[in-house]
Amino acid sequence: MTTLARIRAFHFRKPQRIAAALLLLFLVQGLWLTSRQTLSEQDYQYARCGREMWEQTSPLAGYFTSCGNIHDGVLAYRLAGLPLSLYVGWERVADHFRKPEDRVIQTSDATISTWELRHQMTHVMLLLRLPFVVAGLLLGGVLWWVTRRLFGDMGGYLSLTLYCFSPPLLHTILQPNAEILTALGFFASLYTAIGVAHAMQGPRRKWRPRIVLLTLTLAVVAASHIAALPVLLGLCLVLMLWIADGRRSLLLPVLLLAGAGAMVLLFACYNFSPDAFSYIFRSDAGQLGLAVDPARRLYGSLSNGGLTVALAAALWLYLALKRTIYFGNSTPLLVALVLSLLVTVGVVGAPQIWALPFIFAFIGGVFADAFEMPRGRVVRVAAAALCGVQAICCLLSLPGLL
Repeated sequence: MTTLARIRAFHFRKPQRIAAALLLLFLVQGLWLTSRQTLSEQDYQYARCGREMWEQTSPLAGYFTSCGNIHDGVLAYRLAGLPLSLYVGWERVADHFRKPEDRVIQTSDATISTWELRHQMTHVMLLLRLPFVVAGLLLGGVLWWVTRRLFGDMGGYLSLTLYCFSPPLLHTILQPNAEILTALGFFASLYTAIGVAHAMQGPRRKWRPRIVLLTLTLAVVAASHIAALPVLLGLCLVLMLWIADGRRSLLLPVLLLAGAGAMVLLFACYNFSPDAFSYIFRSDAGQLGLAVDPARRLYGSLSNGGLTVALAAALWLYLALKRTIYFGNSTPLLVALVLSLLVTVGVVGAPQIWALPFIFAFIGGVFADAFEMPRGRVVRVAAAALCGVQAICCLLSLPGLL
C-alpha cells in the first residue's frame, strides 16, 4: 500500500477521537502552565544561541555560537530559535509594506536581540516553547499508536492517559531542553528498529522506508543527547537479534548504516563545521553513570502517586500471571529499567524522563492482558481509579489551577 493510499484509508473514528481528546487535555495543561511563566535566563540563552545557528555565525571568533561550542543538545537550541528566526524574517518582509510608524521591527540592525524582541512580540514565550510542546504531543501520539497496535484500544487509552497527566513530562515541555526530544527519539527509534527486524522477514522493498525512519529518529537522539545514542543502539541490536530469526547477519550492517546516517545529519546540525562538530568528541558529553536516587525521587513524588501505584500493580501482575510475560511487555520493562538507572555525568540530563514512555507502555500492556481475565471488569475499574488518582495528583500540582 502506497503512502497516499494509507492516508486515504485513515479514518478519524472513536479511538482516534478519544486519543485526540486526551492529547488536547495535555496541551491545555501545558498552555496553562506557560501562561504563568516568565522568561528565564535559560530561555534567553537557548533563544539567542539557537537564532545564531539560523541567522548568522557567532560574533566570538573560534566559537560556534556566543554560548560557546555546543557539545550536546544542539537540536534543542535549533528548535528553540527557529520560530523566533522565522517570525523576525516574516516581520522584516512584512514591514516593507507598512508605514514607518507601524513597523514591528523598529531597528535597522542586522539582528534583533530576544530581549528587544520581547517588547515587540506578545508571544515570545509561546513561540520559544512551541517546538517542545509539539514534541510532547508527537511523543504522546507515538505512544498511543504503538500501544494500541500492541495491546488494543484499552491498553492504548491507559498508557496515553497516564502520559497526559504526567507532571514531569508537562514540566519538561515547558522549557527549552533536550529531554523531551531524547524521549521522543529514543521511543520512536527503538520501536522502529523492532519494525525493521519484523520487516526483514518479508520482501526487501519494505525495508527501505523503515531504515530511513530509523536513521531520522536516531539523528534526533544523537542531536539531543549524544550519550543516549550508544545505549539506544545497544538495546536496538539486542531486541532485533531477538526477533530477526534467519536474518541476524544483516542486523549489524543495517544499524551501522542507520547510525552513520544519523551522524551525517548531526554534522548538518553543526552547519557542517568540522571544528564545532569535533567538540562533541573532545568533551565529556558521552559519560554515563549508574544511580538509584533520581528514579526514587521521581516515583516517590506525591504528584506521581497514581503512576507509582499503577507501576507496582503492573509489576505484580507481570510476575503473577504467565500470560503477561512475552516480548511485547518485557521490552518496555527492560528498556525502562536500563534508563531508570542511568545518570548523565558530563552534562545535565534526565534519563528517567526518557524511561517514562516505556513505563506507560509496560503498564498499558500488562493491564490490557489482565482485562481479558475472568475478573477483568474488576481490573478495568481499578485501572480507571488509578488513572483518576494520577489525574487528580497532576492537576493539584498545577500552580493556581485548584
